[in-house]
Amino acid sequence: MGAGMVDLNATELPDLAGAVIARAVAAGIMVVTAESCTGGMVAAALTDIAGASAVLNRGVVTYSNAAKSDLLGVPEAVLMAHGAVSAQTAAAMAEGALQAAPDASMAIAITGIAGPGGGTDEKPVGLVWFGLAIRGRDTVTTHDIFPGERKAVRHQAAAMALAMLKDGIG
Repeated sequence: MGAGMVDLNATELPDLAGAVIARAVAAGIMVVTAESCTGGMVAAALTDIAGASAVLNRGVVTYSNAAKSDLLGVPEAVLMAHGAVSAQTAAAMAEGALQAAPDASMAIAITGIAGPGGGTDEKPVGLVWFGLAIRGRDTVTTHDIFPGERKAVRHQAAAMALAMLKDGIG
């Protein structure tokens, strides 16, 4: 996936969240969110839509590595070997969130570097990893490097996460 596949403008968050809610209601499934750099923006976008209570099981913000381990069961060895911003951590976050929510069918996880600091040559500002866990399927991870300032990176990441949920529901 790339930023070009969906309009990641912040104004699209309500439309994307509405589509997630409508599809999940029609499919009879609940979702869970595990967010780091987006700080709850995905859960907030979903709960802005009427009917969210039929779809959103829970959302957790795990900003620190300790929270990722304590609340989502991300192994410390994964964090040490790959870092918080990695495919392995995004997958473990999504899988841990889904495991903690037995009534949910799908989990989205977001972990990245929103900036302005914290980036490296290997992991630049704007790098965000996503994990999508769906019961009975292999967990999918993807990443993008979003342009712009902190706010823009966070909004684009939230939009991408909502698009992944929408597409995952079918």
